[in-house]
Amino acid sequence: MSANLQIKAITAEDIRARKGQDPIVSLTAYTTPMAGLMDDTCDFVLVGDSVGMVLHGLPSTLGVTMEMMILHGQAVARGLKRALMVIDMPFGSYEEGPAQAFGNAARLMRETGAGAVKLEGGVEMAETIRFLVKRGIPVMAHIGLTPQSINTLGGYKVQGRNEQAEAVIADAHAVTDAGAFAVVLEKVPQVLADQITAEIAIPTIGIGASAGCDGQVLVLDDMLGMFAAFKPKFVKRYADLAPMAEAAIKEYATEVRSRSFPAAEHVFADAAPGAKKD
Repeated sequence: MSANLQIKAITAEDIRARKGQDPIVSLTAYTTPMAGLMDDTCDFVLVGDSVGMVLHGLPSTLGVTMEMMILHGQAVARGLKRALMVIDMPFGSYEEGPAQAFGNAARLMRETGAGAVKLEGGVEMAETIRFLVKRGIPVMAHIGLTPQSINTLGGYKVQGRNEQAEAVIADAHAVTDAGAFAVVLEKVPQVLADQITAEIAIPTIGIGASAGCDGQVLVLDDMLGMFAAFKPKFVKRYADLAPMAEAAIKEYATEVRSRSFPAAEHVFADAAPGAKKD
C-alpha cells in the first residue's frame, strides 16, 4: 500500500451519522501540540471559548473575541489530520441575527479551516441555525447551561430541573428541526439528558449530563488537572498535572540558584568533539 494514502478526515455528517452508535469522544484544544495528541483518539476537537478562562485568565467566556478564536483555531488546525474541528462562535458574534452570524461563521471557517461552528441557544437561535445550515455552514448547537448567558441565568447553575425541563426539551427539538448536526447538553439532569437523547434524531454531546448521551466532551485542562482555579462536579481528573508542573518549576529554580543547572551535558565545549587543534 502507498504511504501517500491520505487520512480520511471526519466530517459533521459523519458525526451526525453516529447517532445511537459507538459513543462520540471529544475534548477542547487551543494549541497545536495538544491537538496533535488527541487527533487519533477524538472524533471531534472543540476550539472552545473556554480558552478565555483557561489560557487568558478571563473571569468568564464573555470577553473572548473573534480574533482570539481565529488565533487558537489556526493553531489547533495545524495539529489535526483526522478529527473534525468545531469552533465556538464567541459572545456577540451571532446573537444580532442570521446575517451577522453568517458573516462571522464564514470568517471563522475560512480563516481557521474549521469544519463546523458551535453556538449557544435553543428556540431563540433556531432561525439563525437554519439560515447558516442552508448556506453550507454545519452547526453544532449548545443548550442547557449556556456559559455566554450566565448573567441572565444567574450563574453556572444546573438547567432543566422541575418546570424548566420542558423549555430545555423544546430547545433540543428546535435546534434539531433547524438542522444542527449535533447538540451539546451542558449541566442538565441525567434523566432529562436521557429523555432528550431518546427523542431527537441528532447526537447529544454531554458535559455534566449523562453517560447515556451519544458522546461526551470535557475541557482538556480540567480533565488533566491543569486548570486548578475550580473543579466542576462533572469533571473527572484523569491526571493531576498542575502539582507536577509546579514541582518541576521549583526544582528548576533551585538548580539555577545553586548553579547545578546547566550541568556539563547541557553546555557546549570550546571545540566540537573530535576537532583537531591548531
